Amino acid sequence: MGGERNTTNETGRDVSKTTAGQAASGAAGSPTSAARPAPAEQAPPQRTPRAPSIGEIPAPPAGLVGTARLPDFRNLGVLLRILLAVNAASLISAVMKSESLRSIGESLLEISALVQPVMFLTLLLLAASQPLLDRLRHDLAVGTVLLAAMSVTAAFDLIGQGLVGAGDALPRHLFFTVISVGVLLAWFDLRSRALSPALVEARLQALQARIRPHFLFNSLNAVLSLIRADPKRAEHVLEDLADLFRALMADSRALSTFASEVELARQYLAIEQVRLGERLQIEWDVEQMPGEARLPALILQPLLENAVYHGIEPSMTPGTVVVRIFRVGGEVHAILSNPLPGAGERRHGNRIAVDNIRERLQLFFDAEARMRTREHDGRYEVTIRVPYTSTDRRS
Repeated sequence: MGGERNTTNETGRDVSKTTAGQAASGAAGSPTSAARPAPAEQAPPQRTPRAPSIGEIPAPPAGLVGTARLPDFRNLGVLLRILLAVNAASLISAVMKSESLRSIGESLLEISALVQPVMFLTLLLLAASQPLLDRLRHDLAVGTVLLAAMSVTAAFDLIGQGLVGAGDALPRHLFFTVISVGVLLAWFDLRSRALSPALVEARLQALQARIRPHFLFNSLNAVLSLIRADPKRAEHVLEDLADLFRALMADSRALSTFASEVELARQYLAIEQVRLGERLQIEWDVEQMPGEARLPALILQPLLENAVYHGIEPSMTPGTVVVRIFRVGGEVHAILSNPLPGAGERRHGNRIAVDNIRERLQLFFDAEARMRTREHDGRYEVTIRVPYTSTDRRS
């Protein structure tokens, strides 16, 4: 995003300067028609940048368009769902196998002794081979998962036979392994289809944080007030505003980076500082931020918009918005806080933006992402924790 933004800004400045030069030339030649240059000597018309139409919006990533995908076996939410499903199936089998309530516990313990080691070792192998599975075709990846589960089942069954004597349970165990893995993969595939592409696209577009109309109107009014007094600054504000809305129109289903999101947030806050002046103070603590770390697009900007709308605008005294981003182990933490205005100055929101961001984080990171809000020492604080990853696992 950074490289594209610079190119767009430079193009915008060139067009603005050219337009200003043409306007000055036209103004100088307006007293008499004879002073106007001949049509052959006129400069070629400049093309003004425009927003892309609906048909020009980039196509969605290939991983989100109807292609079947295996679950990410390194994802905490996927592992928890498999664990719950396998244990629920074991409990059902124990209930069906037992003749009385007292024997259910013994049957469950016996089944778990067979199932749990196979499940954990299989998940360990699949998590280690996740990069390979991601590169394989879907049918080959499914075959690899089935082969791994059957191999682990056969290994444990043969070890058990060697310890307790000969047995003929291997075919039955392999059959149940294939059925269980097939049902789980089918369920994950149905779940992914339920969340993509059409339904998840509609949800993400609906959940995509939108700039409130009042911000657009106020920003344009701020630009109008600057045009005569400081036209160069007004030009920069319009460029930042164009970049901001270009980001809103971009595909929201691919992951962005913290560096891009912080740059976009700086542009947004620069626009708000033009309008609010010294009332808006900003404190950045991003020296420890891993700029390459991934997160959904437009997560920080709507939270900062909430901070300005609820924490700065209602009060006539200056307030400070604090942004802290840092990495702790395998997680990236983003903490944003703003002052709480007095009781009579507070604006009561409906928490749509916060709830939308929380759901978008779950759509992208499942149970690995967390979001918390609280009021502490006269400030409202939002804390986001996402897993550190430098690749888009959805693409």
